[in-house]
Amino acid sequence: MARPDKAAAVAELSEQFTRSNGAVLTEYRGLTVSQLKELRGMLGANATYAVVKNTLTKIAVRDAGIEGLDSLLSGPSAVAFIAGDPVEAAKGLRDFARANHALVIKGGVLDGKAVSPSEISKMADLESREVLLAKMAGAMQASLQNAASMFNAPLAQMARVLGALQSKGAEDPGVLVGDAPADEPAADEPAVDEPAAADLAAAEPEPPADA
Repeated sequence: MARPDKAAAVAELSEQFTRSNGAVLTEYRGLTVSQLKELRGMLGANATYAVVKNTLTKIAVRDAGIEGLDSLLSGPSAVAFIAGDPVEAAKGLRDFARANHALVIKGGVLDGKAVSPSEISKMADLESREVLLAKMAGAMQASLQNAASMFNAPLAQMARVLGALQSKGAEDPGVLVGDAPADEPAADEPAVDEPAAADLAAAEPEPPADA
């Protein structure tokens, strides 16, 4: 490879390392072209898989300020560059490696921090961001439904009570309209005492003595 081509390749690799959230270094010795294509499909839409040259990649990672990958760059190397959720790519690498032992996961970097093959395997056991968001949305929807049920229950109970009163009122209007007895005095009017007969006699004037 001519020097200008090498410089361009290093610049492109360095940009990929800088732009990516993470990168996983693998050895692909013995994999066929069709298997590599299958692996690329299993990584998901947020990851790309590129076969790299070790010498150029060592320069690229130094230019990108990434540490921890130099010692892993030996043998036939390929890098999975991850631009989104790393869980999906980790699952794809793990599942493919289980079915195809020729793929060896050496390690990688995630958000500038070196990660080991075991850490990548643990990451693959996690739920993806989309799954977590879907579960969160389901939990929120269930909470809203429970809150709506709590508000609707008293209203429904009140409606049943009002409906029962309306039915009872149709049978007996006195239930809805209270009629007080006509001969009872109002509560705020004082009772008037009738004068006794002795009081009336005492009040009459006495006749003259010569009558």
